[in-house]
Amino acid sequence: MATTERLPEFPAGGCAVVIGGSGGIGRAIAVQLAGRGSDVAFSYFKGTARANETASLVRSAGQEVHVGKVDLREEAEVRRFVDEAAEHFGGVHTAVYAAGPYIPMRFISQQPASAFREVMEHDTLGCFNLIQAVLPHLRTAMGSFTALVTPAIRRYAARDILSAAPKAAIEALVKGLAAEEGRFGVRANAVGVGVVTDGLYHALVESGDFDQRFLDASRQVMALKRLGTADEVAEGVVFLASSRARWITGQTLMIDGGYAL
Repeated sequence: MATTERLPEFPAGGCAVVIGGSGGIGRAIAVQLAGRGSDVAFSYFKGTARANETASLVRSAGQEVHVGKVDLREEAEVRRFVDEAAEHFGGVHTAVYAAGPYIPMRFISQQPASAFREVMEHDTLGCFNLIQAVLPHLRTAMGSFTALVTPAIRRYAARDILSAAPKAAIEALVKGLAAEEGRFGVRANAVGVGVVTDGLYHALVESGDFDQRFLDASRQVMALKRLGTADEVAEGVVFLASSRARWITGQTLMIDGGYAL
């Protein structure tokens, strides 16, 4: 049986752009991308110290890193960051949207319109701005775009509208991108992230939105009966972004322990 030579997972030139690299999952993605040979440019919105820690980990993995503070609601800021990364590294072959603001978990009837507007601007508009900024570079590289979403777009959890609504819109953007940009060799996929013990998890525990009853109930409805980790999510994200998934596009992979079955 004939064997084919395995392609490098990521091109030698250019970089991977990770939006939200100071968060728990974004950090794991950036570090795993570096571990697989890709230079990384990542953004953060708050948390300079956490961003510096991520940068140090990327360098420890043997790759170069470019860091920028970016407000995703500002189209010009997003475009400037992406273009600077492309100029610094000689292109962008991968883009990962791993951002997501803290969301207070409330029933729809109790969510103020201002909170809904804010999360849609930060999350959905932010992802849209990234797509428009990075797309010319991905076309040149015939690269990939991957966005983090939520299993709540398949199995809704009460009080989770501020996660489900923007992420459902982001999934639609991903599918549209896959359908429209495949002719240029650009792939687009999404990853539905279940309850993990990293990132916003700690803030939600401290706020009381994730109390012990919620966590126990979450484990109970998962097929695997446990919470996940940022590294486990990153494995799926990096796979979809890599050449190993070069015939996969327009898909949403749920990494959720079997929550959204």
